[in-house]
Amino acid sequence: MESYDVIIVGAGHAGAQTAIALRQHGFEGSVALVGDEPDLPYERPPLSKEYLSGDKEFARMALRPEAFWQEKAITLFLGKRVSQVSSGLQEITLSDDTVLRYGKLVWAAGGAPRMLDCPGSHSRNVFGVRRKSDSDAIRTALPDATNVVIIGGGFIGLEVAAVAAKAGKKVTIIEVQDRLLSRVSGQIIADYYHKLHVSHGVHIRLHTKAEKFVTNDEGKATSILLDDGSALPCDLVVFGIGIIPETGPLVADGAMGGNGVDVDGLCRTSLSDIYAIGDCANHANAYAHGAHIRLESVQNANDQAKTVAQDIIGKGKPYRVVPWFWSNQYDARLQTVGMTLGHDEEILRGDPESGSFSVIYLRDDKVVALDCVNKTKDYVQGRALVEAAVEDGQELDKAQLADTEIPLKEVGRA
Repeated sequence: MESYDVIIVGAGHAGAQTAIALRQHGFEGSVALVGDEPDLPYERPPLSKEYLSGDKEFARMALRPEAFWQEKAITLFLGKRVSQVSSGLQEITLSDDTVLRYGKLVWAAGGAPRMLDCPGSHSRNVFGVRRKSDSDAIRTALPDATNVVIIGGGFIGLEVAAVAAKAGKKVTIIEVQDRLLSRVSGQIIADYYHKLHVSHGVHIRLHTKAEKFVTNDEGKATSILLDDGSALPCDLVVFGIGIIPETGPLVADGAMGGNGVDVDGLCRTSLSDIYAIGDCANHANAYAHGAHIRLESVQNANDQAKTVAQDIIGKGKPYRVVPWFWSNQYDARLQTVGMTLGHDEEILRGDPESGSFSVIYLRDDKVVALDCVNKTKDYVQGRALVEAAVEDGQELDKAQLADTEIPLKEVGRA
């Protein structure tokens, strides 16, 4: 039986960065990285953006070249899943029945797309977007498709819609909520992106749910029956309605958790010598007012990886990093810093019609987040405002926050 000082399960951003950080911090023990895809660790965000559109080659998405993993003595087990965790024995079993022993286990398995639950949703031309094979399938189907339907008005759905619209397709977005981006932004940003997509010919159906897919003899969906009784033709369907955290083997072994795996400030689970990070880790986040959340972002994956690596080498420091995100759609680059969760006020800074503006989110009169569209300076300077609000409860002058003539770094206290 092979044995490693550290085994990392999941070869996405979180898992790969853990291995990288261990070596960067001088860890000399044996390290293994287990991933369920055959490819070397790669960037995920381009799957719904530049890679999907063909503007970025897969070779440019590698997190590190193949030689790096060899030079750093990081053993890769690719194309394999973990079927069982035995924390009492400090062992994991892989999908090919290989058993590996670990000193420390880092669970960075991420999540799988939340599937649609209506009849016909497993048709051959209905896809989620989570891995390279998903994006490859959509790229293959897109040229021959006329009617493209996107189910879900979150970032993944909107990014795919933008790619399809730019490719000249008839695109319809179906969203069950009353606006786009309902989980991650406020009304101003939702309205802006609604208008942006409509201006590019995209049809948007709010308060709408898919009830059934009508399929042909080839097992492909040809139309979608909606809850209002209408039918929508489709040649290609892409859904983005969230993810289900991949935690089965950990939970089966007794790890605490519900929405993901519960972890403490050092990303340690309730099981001895086992950490969890990234999309599947449910942690208390200072920038979400202490709420326990799963944070689905590259930033969170990378920073939690660093937290674990430092703890393993004996220099542990609790995770406390301001979240940030981004999304590219058409010519609009959205950069977000902080968490909009629970905000009670939005301050508009600039004119959305200009295509360059920011929205500042407040909770109890304190800045908790910013959404910046083509406004990088606001994004950069706004980070300090979010950090200050959490650290010392700073309240700022709202009129100055809205005044584009005053740089955010010069805004005074209320």
